[in-house]
Amino acid sequence: MKKLFVLIAILSIVRMLPARGSDDGILIETESFGNTGGWVLDQQFMDQMGSPYLLAHGLGKPVRDAETTVNIPVQGTWHVYARTYNWTSPWTASPGPGKFKVRIAGKKMKNTLGAEGSGWHWQYAGKVKLNAGETSVALSDLTGFDGRCDALYLTMDQEAVSVDPDAYIDRVRDEAMKSREAAAGVRKFDFVVVGGGIAGMCAAVSAARLGCNVALVNDRPVLGGNNSSEVRVHLGGYSEVGPNDGLGRMIREFGHTRKGNAQPASNYEDDRKQEFIDNEENVTLFANCRATRVRMDGNRIAAVLIQDVVTGKVCWLEAPLFSDCTGDGTIGYLAGADWRMGREARSEYGESLAPEQADSMVMGASVQWYSVKKDGRTTFPEFSYGVTFNEDNCEKVTMGEWTWETGMNLNQVTDAERIRDYGLLVIYSNWSYLKNHKKDNARWADRDLEWVAYIAGKRESRRLLGDYILKQDDIDKNVFHEDASFTTTWSIDLHFPDPDNSRNFPGAEFKTATVHNWIYPYAVPYRCLYSRNIDNLFMAGRNISQTHVALGTTRVMRTTGMMGEVVGMAASLCHKYSCSPRDVYRYHLDDLKPLMKKGAGKYEGTKESQRFNLPNELLEKPKAFLQ
Repeated sequence: MKKLFVLIAILSIVRMLPARGSDDGILIETESFGNTGGWVLDQQFMDQMGSPYLLAHGLGKPVRDAETTVNIPVQGTWHVYARTYNWTSPWTASPGPGKFKVRIAGKKMKNTLGAEGSGWHWQYAGKVKLNAGETSVALSDLTGFDGRCDALYLTMDQEAVSVDPDAYIDRVRDEAMKSREAAAGVRKFDFVVVGGGIAGMCAAVSAARLGCNVALVNDRPVLGGNNSSEVRVHLGGYSEVGPNDGLGRMIREFGHTRKGNAQPASNYEDDRKQEFIDNEENVTLFANCRATRVRMDGNRIAAVLIQDVVTGKVCWLEAPLFSDCTGDGTIGYLAGADWRMGREARSEYGESLAPEQADSMVMGASVQWYSVKKDGRTTFPEFSYGVTFNEDNCEKVTMGEWTWETGMNLNQVTDAERIRDYGLLVIYSNWSYLKNHKKDNARWADRDLEWVAYIAGKRESRRLLGDYILKQDDIDKNVFHEDASFTTTWSIDLHFPDPDNSRNFPGAEFKTATVHNWIYPYAVPYRCLYSRNIDNLFMAGRNISQTHVALGTTRVMRTTGMMGEVVGMAASLCHKYSCSPRDVYRYHLDDLKPLMKKGAGKYEGTKESQRFNLPNELLEKPKAFLQ
């Protein structure tokens, strides 16, 4: 409870954010609605939009209204604008499916929103006569097909807005944000970890158990990243393997006990992850907070600015040490760290699995889903928005897990919303065809869509560069490094467009395949876990220093958890000796090695590798697994 009180004291809840422009308009950020109803909060694209938004993710069934209250200062006629997006516009010029209306003081506005335009814009909802004082405001979903609303703007002076509402209202929002930043408080820590996935959780707890006062920043309400109930990917890889076989034992303290992707939410045991963090006295969790800016002091990060995704309030976190566990390398990118994205040329590192020429292709993001059988026949609305399914190209399945993957030829950071939306588009389109048009559809007649993720499960984007870049040759030849740290056990697993899907949807693939190039367990150099040009920045997760090919083996979550554990240990040595991450390698490697050998977990006994039946051939006959 102590941590909860600390967070509320810093980021006090504000349900409505008024901003005065020349017309004395009222700005309402929808994420601050007092009751979001059936709408969900989507923060994934804040780096591009500057704000989260509410999403009517009802799988084709209208969701409950989102509601709040606002104080109307003056009686009269008010004009209402909503910032929204017709999300199917990249694929069709037809009006989109994400329709909704605004309701104020119990009255629905005239105009239907969310179905027109080709980008985020301010759409006119209508006008309403209001009395002075508190009144209700609501978003009324009409379809359940992912209508979205970022903010509302109420004004009595329509002329001030009507010429260019996007430019005018965006200036009002910018002024409001500058005002919040000017009033931002400061908190000081020994170590700030940004990213609450498995890597960030382990980094924070490892450092805390070794004496550091740690801030853990997570931009979602639940921990675990891709392993959370929001994305539902099981923990891959093995831990407690290799020269430092104590690493990964802490994952037993929160890891799920049932395997599988795209399973019911309870399988991913979010409560165990929350307890794991809550039980650490030296960890302060900033939940629902996203790091949006950094303040630099030369080549060092002095502070990160975090924004509460619900209230919009901001706070600076200062520390001598930071770790980027965001997956996208967001903190490193903001700080000016060296990074790469895409595939290196085969000649650059001598990698046989790399392409002849460098390119921008990456592994994509999965939008997973599943259906459930009901007692009788069920229905699903017609859904066709630019992607056509038929008897030959439809996917004849009742669920989709990791293979439903999009965006391999797009930028997984700047195009993230489009990538996620395409995942939704093909799921709904295919399901609509199966339910409404397939000739022999008895298999689907009594099934309902039960769950479709709206948080995309990413695999690859930016990779921050360290003093060493892990490559295929290290793994194939089992190259020894004196700073060997965590051990990677997964195959070199590089996804590529599924050939059948490519034939049916050339250039618009949404399914992938892979070839498992099995490896001998390999201990990765510690030098891959800190930035080569930002002096106080660690990294753990899929954004560590490695090539695209090497990422194929390190990216699974038991492995990234061990990365985080090592980073936390190294941070404790930096704290102890007042040194940099690089200095741990130069001068304190003999201190780090016994910490890694022992691990930071609480439990002794059977090794994780034995509990999960790591094949003896993988440990004893490496040549059989080298391809």
